[in-house]
Amino acid sequence: MDDILPIDSDTRLSDYFRDADFASESVTAFRIDAQGALVDALRGLFHGPSGLVRLRLWVFMGLLGQSEASLSRDELNELFHAVRPEALETVFKRFRDTGLLLWDETQRRTSLTPLAQQLAGVLGVLNTAPPGDGEDGDLASLLGQVVGADQLGTLDAAQVQMLQAQLGRLHAEFEDAIASGSEFRLREARKRYDRAARLIDKASSAIATIISHAHGHVTMERAARALGQAQGRLLAMASQFNRALQQVDRQRVTLGTTGITSTDVKRWLQTVAAPEHLLQDALSHPVGLVALAPHELLDVTEAEFERDRPSASLPDSLPASQVAPLGELSAVALPKALADLSDLLAAWHSTEADTPSPRTAVDALLGDTPQDAAYAEVAYKAQLLPLLGDAQACLLPGATGDLARQPWRIEWSTELLTLQHPTLAQVSAGKLLPADTEFTEKNT
Repeated sequence: MDDILPIDSDTRLSDYFRDADFASESVTAFRIDAQGALVDALRGLFHGPSGLVRLRLWVFMGLLGQSEASLSRDELNELFHAVRPEALETVFKRFRDTGLLLWDETQRRTSLTPLAQQLAGVLGVLNTAPPGDGEDGDLASLLGQVVGADQLGTLDAAQVQMLQAQLGRLHAEFEDAIASGSEFRLREARKRYDRAARLIDKASSAIATIISHAHGHVTMERAARALGQAQGRLLAMASQFNRALQQVDRQRVTLGTTGITSTDVKRWLQTVAAPEHLLQDALSHPVGLVALAPHELLDVTEAEFERDRPSASLPDSLPASQVAPLGELSAVALPKALADLSDLLAAWHSTEADTPSPRTAVDALLGDTPQDAAYAEVAYKAQLLPLLGDAQACLLPGATGDLARQPWRIEWSTELLTLQHPTLAQVSAGKLLPADTEFTEKNT
């Protein structure tokens, strides 16, 4: 046998192995040979130029979508009237040669063969819309295959191993995102993780059934055990995402007292179509080159040598020692908004000492005079509210500790409230609950 076999020649699978007996002993090779007709049908369907392959797929999907068992030639021409006749005839000839179409000479009608129906199951993913934005289509497809095969009793270890490998790849991708430390990459990975977790959660009962029914079959039991471990490792990453995002929040820089963070600036810059236009006239014009005649250069040089230069002055002596003036050491005063917020919360609790009722967060942020509240003051108060009930902040002395020890807890919401305010357009919705009230939604 030649060292390199022709690609298009009629060869066998064993011709490409060093030992021809290996192909007969491999389970995967045996399954491929057993599905030789299906493999040849796939070859016939996908061989050729890209546009022609897509045309065959389009015609094949159109035939699969018909409710009639067989179609006449006129019905086929009407169904595919948009295709040029010579191209359609080429496609039908390929289908007949590969055994996908059967022509009944007696009834003069064309029908799909059982091989075509079997091929439809392989190509079913092409006829379905990808879930979401398509990034999790691979996981959804594998989960659907495994769960469906388990329900029909045709599940084997290879399908379970493919699903386990996909969960392992997702785990590696999420680990890389966490290790990168990039806030934007972390948030994008967290969105995909949440979608994958929902898919796994929907199929968790089926996966548990697969693991419980795998006893007695060594290969299936090993694959099912690995699948369960991969599922557990992936679902346990939620806490890692939470810690990484909390670390990013702690490292976020706030620009002065404006309440605007470096993340807000980066997101805004990403929306600017031409960020170079922000410079406008910030850069000065380059210095223009001025040409001078030789005699002008000579005159300037002579004048430089002839002009009187002041003599270098003697170094000044050090001043005499003197007693340092008395001073006072005073601490930097905290913003007045901190004390105002603490007094307001204390007043709310004292007025309803028996059964204090929940309050909205916007009332605490705007204070007693909402129309006079400035943006910087509201932003500063919003950063102070998470200190309520914080175990470490409660141990601090002074105004910060007094605020943390107030008998209230903040519960934020993802909704935004629109305000009729001179300086504030929207503010995050939230509730201030008494300290003994449990949260209805845990913030992770």
